[in-house]
Amino acid sequence: MPDETLPPLIETPPGRYRHYKGMEYEVLGTVRHSETLEPMTLYRALYGEHGLWVRPAAMFEQQLEIGGVLQPRFVRIDAATR
Repeated sequence: MPDETLPPLIETPPGRYRHYKGMEYEVLGTVRHSETLEPMTLYRALYGEHGLWVRPAAMFEQQLEIGGVLQPRFVRIDAATR
């Protein structure tokens, strides 16, 4: 039975994503911050040293206005779109 005291997870589906600045990342899953229980997206850079990163899940899914155009911070990509 799920723990009712935990806030709901904003789950980011695993896979490859492109940041609006052009770099690619692999989402590994959704985790919780150990103190705040905030949902966090765990992802790996697909360039450089391939570091692991976390970002609040709500921020990962966020829309940004860039040059007057609303666009997602990260866009899911697959082999056909690379």
